[in-house]
Amino acid sequence: MQAIYNLLYEPPIPLKTVGIFIGLWLIVSHGFALLKPQVIKPWLKAYPRNEKIGVPLVVFCFAWGFIIWTCMDLGEFYKIERPVQVIIIGVCIGVVIYVKEFVAVRALGFLMILAAAPILDSAFLQEPRSRLLLVAFAYAIALKGMFWVGMPYLMRDQIAWVLEKESRYKGGAIAGAVYGAVILTCAVAWW
Repeated sequence: MQAIYNLLYEPPIPLKTVGIFIGLWLIVSHGFALLKPQVIKPWLKAYPRNEKIGVPLVVFCFAWGFIIWTCMDLGEFYKIERPVQVIIIGVCIGVVIYVKEFVAVRALGFLMILAAAPILDSAFLQEPRSRLLLVAFAYAIALKGMFWVGMPYLMRDQIAWVLEKESRYKGGAIAGAVYGAVILTCAVAWW
Protein backbone atom coordinates (compact mmCIF):
# COMPACT_ATOMS: atom_id res chain seq x y z
CA MET A 1 0.00 0.00 0.00
CA GLN A 2 2.82 2.37 0.82
CA ALA A 3 4.18 2.03 -2.72
CA ILE A 4 0.83 3.10 -4.20
CA TYR A 5 0.63 6.04 -1.79
CA ASN A 6 4.19 7.10 -2.62
CA LEU A 7 3.46 6.83 -6.35
CA LEU A 8 0.55 9.28 -6.05
CA TYR A 9 1.64 11.67 -3.31
CA GLU A 10 5.30 11.52 -2.28
CA PRO A 11 6.97 13.05 -4.20
CA PRO A 12 4.23 14.54 -6.35
CA ILE A 13 3.83 13.17 -9.86
CA PRO A 14 5.79 15.43 -12.26
CA LEU A 15 3.74 18.20 -13.86
CA LYS A 16 4.74 17.07 -17.36
CA THR A 17 3.50 13.52 -16.74
CA VAL A 18 0.15 14.69 -15.35
CA GLY A 19 -0.27 17.18 -18.18
CA ILE A 20 0.42 14.59 -20.86
CA PHE A 21 -1.90 12.05 -19.24
CA ILE A 22 -4.80 14.46 -18.76
CA GLY A 23 -4.30 16.05 -22.18
CA LEU A 24 -4.33 12.68 -23.94
CA TRP A 25 -7.28 11.45 -21.88
CA LEU A 26 -9.35 14.55 -22.76
CA ILE A 27 -8.45 14.34 -26.44
CA VAL A 28 -9.17 10.62 -26.73
CA SER A 29 -12.39 10.59 -24.69
CA HIS A 30 -13.90 13.70 -26.27
CA GLY A 31 -12.66 12.75 -29.73
CA PHE A 32 -14.32 9.35 -29.38
CA ALA A 33 -17.53 11.05 -28.23
CA LEU A 34 -17.39 13.28 -31.29
CA LEU A 35 -16.66 10.45 -33.74
CA LYS A 36 -18.97 7.80 -32.25
CA PRO A 37 -22.08 9.54 -30.88
CA GLN A 38 -24.21 6.46 -31.58
CA VAL A 39 -22.11 4.59 -28.99
CA ILE A 40 -21.63 7.34 -26.42
CA LYS A 41 -25.13 8.85 -26.26
CA PRO A 42 -26.94 5.67 -25.11
CA TRP A 43 -24.09 4.90 -22.72
CA LEU A 44 -24.32 8.39 -21.21
CA LYS A 45 -28.09 8.08 -20.74
CA ALA A 46 -27.69 4.75 -18.96
CA TYR A 47 -24.64 5.67 -16.86
CA PRO A 48 -26.30 7.30 -13.80
CA ARG A 49 -28.09 4.07 -12.86
CA ASN A 50 -25.39 1.64 -14.02
CA GLU A 51 -24.61 -0.58 -11.02
CA LYS A 52 -22.18 -2.73 -13.01
CA ILE A 53 -19.83 0.23 -13.25
CA GLY A 54 -20.85 1.91 -9.99
CA VAL A 55 -20.14 -0.89 -7.53
CA PRO A 56 -16.55 -1.63 -8.68
CA LEU A 57 -15.89 2.12 -8.84
CA VAL A 58 -17.18 2.53 -5.27
CA VAL A 59 -14.88 -0.25 -4.08
CA PHE A 60 -11.94 1.30 -5.94
CA CYS A 61 -12.60 4.74 -4.41
CA PHE A 62 -12.94 3.39 -0.88
CA ALA A 63 -9.73 1.39 -1.39
CA TRP A 64 -8.00 4.61 -2.47
CA GLY A 65 -9.35 6.38 0.62
CA PHE A 66 -8.23 3.46 2.79
CA ILE A 67 -4.71 3.69 1.34
CA ILE A 68 -4.58 7.43 1.99
CA TRP A 69 -5.72 7.02 5.59
CA THR A 70 -3.38 4.10 6.25
CA CYS A 71 -0.24 5.63 4.73
CA MET A 72 -0.42 9.32 5.52
CA ASP A 73 1.18 10.81 8.61
CA LEU A 74 -1.65 11.09 11.13
CA GLY A 75 0.41 12.86 13.78
CA GLU A 76 -1.41 12.83 17.11
CA PHE A 77 -4.40 11.06 15.53
CA TYR A 78 -2.45 7.81 15.08
CA LYS A 79 -4.51 6.28 17.93
CA ILE A 80 -7.65 6.27 15.80
CA GLU A 81 -6.03 4.76 12.70
CA ARG A 82 -7.48 1.26 13.19
CA PRO A 83 -11.03 2.33 14.13
CA VAL A 84 -11.22 4.61 11.09
CA GLN A 85 -9.93 1.80 8.86
CA VAL A 86 -12.77 -0.41 10.12
CA ILE A 87 -15.24 2.44 9.53
CA ILE A 88 -13.98 2.92 5.95
CA ILE A 89 -14.44 -0.78 5.21
CA GLY A 90 -17.86 -0.82 6.88
CA VAL A 91 -19.08 2.24 5.02
CA CYS A 92 -17.86 0.76 1.73
CA ILE A 93 -19.82 -2.43 2.36
CA GLY A 94 -22.86 -0.39 3.43
CA VAL A 95 -22.74 1.75 0.31
CA VAL A 96 -22.46 -1.32 -1.94
CA ILE A 97 -25.39 -3.02 -0.22
CA TYR A 98 -27.76 -0.15 0.57
CA VAL A 99 -27.00 2.77 -1.77
CA LYS A 100 -28.41 1.54 -5.06
CA GLU A 101 -29.78 4.89 -6.24
CA PHE A 102 -27.30 6.60 -8.60
CA VAL A 103 -24.34 4.63 -7.21
CA ALA A 104 -22.36 5.13 -10.43
CA VAL A 105 -22.72 8.91 -10.21
CA ARG A 106 -21.73 9.03 -6.56
CA ALA A 107 -18.73 6.79 -7.24
CA LEU A 108 -17.58 8.93 -10.15
CA GLY A 109 -17.95 12.06 -8.01
CA PHE A 110 -15.90 10.44 -5.26
CA LEU A 111 -13.22 9.47 -7.80
CA MET A 112 -13.10 13.02 -9.16
CA ILE A 113 -12.58 14.41 -5.65
CA LEU A 114 -9.77 11.92 -4.99
CA ALA A 115 -8.12 12.59 -8.35
CA ALA A 116 -7.96 16.35 -7.78
CA ALA A 117 -5.31 16.10 -5.03
CA PRO A 118 -2.49 14.48 -7.09
CA ILE A 119 -3.22 16.91 -9.93
CA LEU A 120 -2.97 19.91 -7.60
CA ASP A 121 0.16 18.49 -5.93
CA SER A 122 1.88 18.20 -9.30
CA ALA A 123 1.20 21.86 -10.10
CA PHE A 124 2.02 23.24 -6.64
CA LEU A 125 4.64 26.01 -6.82
CA GLN A 126 5.66 25.13 -10.37
CA GLU A 127 7.03 27.90 -12.55
CA PRO A 128 5.09 28.11 -15.83
CA ARG A 129 1.81 29.94 -15.43
CA SER A 130 0.24 27.62 -17.93
CA ARG A 131 0.14 25.08 -15.07
CA LEU A 132 -3.03 26.89 -14.01
CA LEU A 133 -4.80 24.97 -16.79
CA LEU A 134 -4.35 21.86 -14.64
CA VAL A 135 -5.27 23.71 -11.46
CA ALA A 136 -8.51 24.92 -13.02
CA PHE A 137 -9.24 21.40 -14.25
CA ALA A 138 -8.58 19.91 -10.80
CA TYR A 139 -10.84 22.39 -9.03
CA ALA A 140 -13.55 21.92 -11.65
CA ILE A 141 -13.60 18.14 -11.26
CA ALA A 142 -13.47 18.36 -7.46
CA LEU A 143 -16.36 20.82 -7.35
CA LYS A 144 -18.42 18.84 -9.82
CA GLY A 145 -17.58 15.66 -7.91
CA MET A 146 -18.88 17.15 -4.66
CA PHE A 147 -22.17 18.05 -6.29
CA TRP A 148 -22.50 14.62 -7.89
CA VAL A 149 -21.87 12.85 -4.58
CA GLY A 150 -24.40 14.99 -2.72
CA MET A 151 -26.97 15.51 -5.47
CA PRO A 152 -26.44 12.71 -8.01
CA TYR A 153 -29.59 13.51 -9.95
CA LEU A 154 -27.75 16.58 -11.24
CA MET A 155 -25.60 14.38 -13.49
CA ARG A 156 -28.70 12.78 -15.00
CA ASP A 157 -30.14 16.25 -15.62
CA GLN A 158 -26.85 17.54 -17.06
CA ILE A 159 -26.61 14.57 -19.43
CA ALA A 160 -30.21 15.10 -20.54
CA TRP A 161 -29.50 18.81 -21.15
CA VAL A 162 -26.38 18.07 -23.23
CA LEU A 163 -28.09 15.36 -25.27
CA GLU A 164 -31.19 17.48 -25.87
CA LYS A 165 -29.51 19.39 -28.73
CA GLU A 166 -26.89 18.11 -31.12
CA SER A 167 -25.05 21.45 -30.97
CA ARG A 168 -24.56 21.11 -27.19
CA TYR A 169 -23.23 17.59 -27.55
CA LYS A 170 -20.81 18.49 -30.34
CA GLY A 171 -19.80 21.74 -28.64
CA GLY A 172 -18.98 19.92 -25.41
CA ALA A 173 -17.00 17.24 -27.21
CA ILE A 174 -15.04 19.81 -29.22
CA ALA A 175 -14.41 21.99 -26.14
CA GLY A 176 -13.09 19.01 -24.15
CA ALA A 177 -10.82 17.90 -26.97
CA VAL A 178 -9.48 21.43 -27.50
CA TYR A 179 -8.82 21.88 -23.76
CA GLY A 180 -6.98 18.56 -23.80
CA ALA A 181 -4.93 19.66 -26.82
CA VAL A 182 -3.96 22.90 -25.07
CA ILE A 183 -2.90 21.01 -21.92
CA LEU A 184 -0.97 18.46 -23.96
CA THR A 185 0.79 21.21 -25.94
CA CYS A 186 1.78 23.04 -22.77
CA ALA A 187 2.96 19.82 -21.12
CA VAL A 188 5.16 18.85 -24.05
CA ALA A 189 6.47 22.34 -24.82
CA TRP A 190 6.98 24.01 -21.43
CA TRP A 191 6.43 21.70 -18.49
